[in-house]
Amino acid sequence: MANFSKSNVPQFSVDVYQNEYLPEGGREVNAIVTVSATGGGTAAGTVGAPHPHTAAGQGPSAAVAIMVDCSGSMDYPPTKMRNARDATAAAIDTLRDGVHFAVIGGTHVAKEVYPGGGRLAVAGATTRDQAKQALRKLGAGGGTAIGTWLRLADRLLSSADVSIRHGILLTDGRNEHESPEDLRAALDACAGRFTCDARGVGTDWEVKEVTGIASALLGTADIVADPAGLAADFTGMMETAMGKEVADVSLRLWTPVGTEIKFVKQVAPTVEDLTDRRTEAGPRAGDYPTGSWGDESRDYHVCVQVPAANIGQEMLAARVSLVIPRSDGTAESLGAQGLVRAVWTDDMTASTSINAQVAHYTGQAELAQVIQQGIDLRKAGDFDGATAKLGRAVQLASASGNADTAKLLAKVVDVVDAATGTVRLKTKVTEADEMTLETRSTKTVRVKK
Repeated sequence: MANFSKSNVPQFSVDVYQNEYLPEGGREVNAIVTVSATGGGTAAGTVGAPHPHTAAGQGPSAAVAIMVDCSGSMDYPPTKMRNARDATAAAIDTLRDGVHFAVIGGTHVAKEVYPGGGRLAVAGATTRDQAKQALRKLGAGGGTAIGTWLRLADRLLSSADVSIRHGILLTDGRNEHESPEDLRAALDACAGRFTCDARGVGTDWEVKEVTGIASALLGTADIVADPAGLAADFTGMMETAMGKEVADVSLRLWTPVGTEIKFVKQVAPTVEDLTDRRTEAGPRAGDYPTGSWGDESRDYHVCVQVPAANIGQEMLAARVSLVIPRSDGTAESLGAQGLVRAVWTDDMTASTSINAQVAHYTGQAELAQVIQQGIDLRKAGDFDGATAKLGRAVQLASASGNADTAKLLAKVVDVVDAATGTVRLKTKVTEADEMTLETRSTKTVRVKK
């Protein structure tokens, strides 16, 4: 394990958990890679206070765009728009002094609410007050075309010479005024340029749209079923954003000749498949994006297929490191490195035991998958199929100690026996409970070490 240290940048470390032993003819190697960043300091600090490790008003240079749904449905009930304004004001109050920011009103077009003129404001007492004054004029009316909001956010964020670029997006409805292809094109254009947290308020929005935005832009997704909860949620999101210290970190995987990468997934704190996001990084190396980091730890499941070998042979199956981009187009190593190994043995006990971390996260990934399948089957009217999938989800949540997901499942099914996954679908399920389960289905618990 190696570490990396620079001023204002956390120290990164990499730990690899695996059973490196394979039976004769065995080819699949699984490893859980824990990446930790420590010492950067994530406290947002109080408004106007110097950020830890930085001069007064400074910090890791950052820009934030807040995108607020202003479509007509935000007026039903009227408290929804008022809560959205209050939440945006709370987020603005959480900005560190010196951070660049803008507020965007989103309908079927994107409108600059503050500061306007195609620019960003710099957070301070005066600009915060001006932004909150501008919010008071925010009204509801029009349609929803989220791709236009994201493209405007990208234009504004890219105008600032900063290291961290982040968006917060709030919607209450479906993206009905542009095609799914338009939204996908906007996400593709914005991916890697800024990270974005997405929130759905109420129950009239599409879960897969909101989670898809967060997934593409390496942010978080959640439901705020009651608009009264928006201010606390926005404050928490902005505090986390203010704690980010380094952007555009990639997991770099080098593999020897003849070795094939089967998949690379983030498995904690949420399940996110990164396999298809690989960019080539030289001979037999590829980079997988992980977004921005503060003081935190995440787990990744790496699965590689190695060439068959004889008993007693061993090989390096993969080398895992961390890199960030340089301005000249090359990458800079963050120093931390981990090794995934393969050793062929005739010791059946050694070669057939599954590493506890690998087993745990394989179960968590399956849990996320069967919840999604179960909800889709329930919506399609296949109640037997839904019962089987959600029963399996209850069994997995119970076995892994994922109490939060177990509680959410219990609002959709009556649990007869958690250990065997015996459940009955509830006849009446609120839309909010079903959407909460679907939105949070990818949240995992860490293995007890």
